[in-house]
Amino acid sequence: MSRRVPFRGRNPIREQNAPGAQTSGLSRHLLLAQEEERKRISRELHDEAGQGLMALRLYLAMLASESPSPESRPKIEDALGMLDRTIEDLRRIIARLSPRILEELGLLAAIRKEARELSKNTEIKAQLRLPQALDQLDHEMEVAIYRSVQEALHNIAKHSQAKNFSLQVEINNGRVDLLVEDDGIGFSGKDSARGQTFGLLGMRERIAGLGGTVRIHSRKGQGTRLRVMLPLPHAAATRQLDLAARQIPPQGGQLEAKHGHRDRQFAVR
Repeated sequence: MSRRVPFRGRNPIREQNAPGAQTSGLSRHLLLAQEEERKRISRELHDEAGQGLMALRLYLAMLASESPSPESRPKIEDALGMLDRTIEDLRRIIARLSPRILEELGLLAAIRKEARELSKNTEIKAQLRLPQALDQLDHEMEVAIYRSVQEALHNIAKHSQAKNFSLQVEINNGRVDLLVEDDGIGFSGKDSARGQTFGLLGMRERIAGLGGTVRIHSRKGQGTRLRVMLPLPHAAATRQLDLAARQIPPQGGQLEAKHGHRDRQFAVR
């Protein structure tokens, strides 16, 4: 069973997009251009810097195996260790710039990977509640949700001092809802600058450009809750409402339609 992160105390911080807040067409275009630029940079890092580092590693490995000097071999091996860490750092940077898993396996797999990485690197326990599929989302919405997850988990790792976090994605009433909660230290009005970081501002701008809303609710010492609400594209939203209408049973009858979109819940270890 998933564990809801408790929120108790006084003077919570509640932040959300201003009513009717919309980014301009130019701003939305800049966000799309930013994603394309990230893809280009990640390709260059992989094809040029990445390949160069791998060639250097091969050369150092050959030196270590062929070196007749017992004094130089440990130094070469130290250099190899440093190079391996640099290559791993570069891979993480490339993945954050343009995650290949999002393009190849889709949003849900990418979310699971982000949660696993956070749990692995910080030992913060995760609870995920995800649907079996998110076919209703177009690519731009997938990117927006994924970047929101990235920013939320980054803030948990960096600021929250949490022991647990939960992440939930649902589709209800023609919209997709993302909810991320942690049981960390939270923040109050005096720390409200945490809610105005560059990453969160970028998240708000991206979500607002798609007609959505970002809300942050936090209490000092009682954790933080971030909710992203994004309307589905019109055609997908109409299909979702039609499916829901078909599942309403007649008076006195039983609901016989089987749910083809059932939430799946599991812990990330």
